[in-house]
Parts: sequence; structure tokens; C-alpha cells
Amino acid sequence: MRVAVKCAYDGRKYFGFARQPGLQTVEGEILHRLEKHGLIVDPKQSHFQYASRTDKAVSALGTVIAFDTASFSITYLKDLQKDEQRVLFYGWALVDADFYPRYAKLRVYRYYLKKTTFSIDKILPILSLFTGTHNFSNFARIEESKDPLRTIENIVVTPTEHFFIIDFYAQTYLWHQIRRIISAVEKAAIGKITNDEVVHALTHSDEKVDFGVASAPPLILKDVVYDIDFEYLANHTKYLKNVEQKIMLSL
Repeated sequence: MRVAVKCAYDGRKYFGFARQPGLQTVEGEILHRLEKHGLIVDPKQSHFQYASRTDKAVSALGTVIAFDTASFSITYLKDLQKDEQRVLFYGWALVDADFYPRYAKLRVYRYYLKKTTFSIDKILPILSLFTGTHNFSNFARIEESKDPLRTIENIVVTPTEHFFIIDFYAQTYLWHQIRRIISAVEKAAIGKITNDEVVHALTHSDEKVDFGVASAPPLILKDVVYDIDFEYLANHTKYLKNVEQKIMLSL
């Protein structure tokens, strides 16, 4: 059988998601836990896959992994949680044998932008520039063979006492895309660059412009969405609120 499992983690405690020799990573801990509980023996044989890789210090509340296993039920999630480790396993679903978690319907990223001297009226017009389909060459780290064209379906801003919580909705993203967008938005909001400069960088991808990269810890992979009905642990919302609250309080 093949299963998809929802996970959350505090990325500040890891050297990124992907396994690296001699370093503590999210993927490394996930595989250790699955092997410890007898759910997989070898990642390759079990066709272990994941929805997204996050950079060092970037967290997740709703990423998804998938693997082949002999059996699975909600009891396994409860057993995994008894380890009290830093990766939370809180939902699962039986999926088709060819299910590949990279092919998600939607990914939602959340950024906690600290309030300084600017208002929401300053950042909304700039953020609106990035919705739709654009060449994000000047707002991402473009890997070889990657298409710089991406579509951001929506950007929603929620003001709180200390932050502007900014949620990005898109199917796929480029490396550092959100953090580079946030850096440009913040610089424009405080007057270091103009809105016209942001527009020019977005519409003239052939002219190299670098507005910097925003800090990693305020970025969270909030959810990865599929046409799947997950079964959740009864108290999973409490787990997720605790993870997000700890991250927010540290910023």
C-alpha cells in the first residue's frame, strides 16, 4: 500500500529539509522515525518522496511525504507522536500506487513580516504586482533547466499587532522566490527603492536586478493541497498552533 502523511516541523532546528552527510535535517529525522517504527526499511525500495524541500530555518505546518509500506493506520501516527521529536506526524491517507507528492494542486506559504514604519497601504499595491503569471528571474534563484515563469494565484495579507501575515497561493515556486519578493516589498515600503523599480525588474527579466533575500525563519510552508481526504489526529490543530506560536514568538 502507498500512504501520504501530513507533517509539521520547526525548521530553525535543522540544516534544511534534504539529507546532508553529518547534519541534522528534516528528511533525515523523518526517515529515522519511519525506519524505527518499521514502516520502511529502505527509502528507495519504499519509493519515499516529499512535496517540497525547505531551506535551512524555514518551517512547515502542512508538508506531505509519501511511501510504500506493508500496513498503516491512525495508530501509527499516534505511535510516531509518542517519540516527542521535532517532526509532527498528524494526518494520513491511502493513495494510488503512482501518487507523487510533488504534483500538488496548491502550495500555501506564509511569511511573518514585522511591522516597522510602513502601513498595509504601502505593501498591498506592491504585493499585487506579483499576482498572476510572470518571469520571476529577478525574484528567485533560478536553477539550471528551471522555467522562471510561475503563476501566483493570490496573496492575502492579515495585519496583527506586530506582523503583517502574508499568505502566498501558487502551485509551484522557485528557489528563494518568496523571500526575494518580500525583500523587494519591504524595501519599497520603507522608500529604499521605488514601486516603479519593482515593476521594471518584474517586466524586464533580461536586466539583472537584485533586491536581496529576506530572512528565512519567518517563512512557513503552511499547507500543500491535493484532492485527498486525510484522516487527522484528534488534537492536530493544537500541535500546529504550538509550532507556529513558537516560531512567531522568536521573530
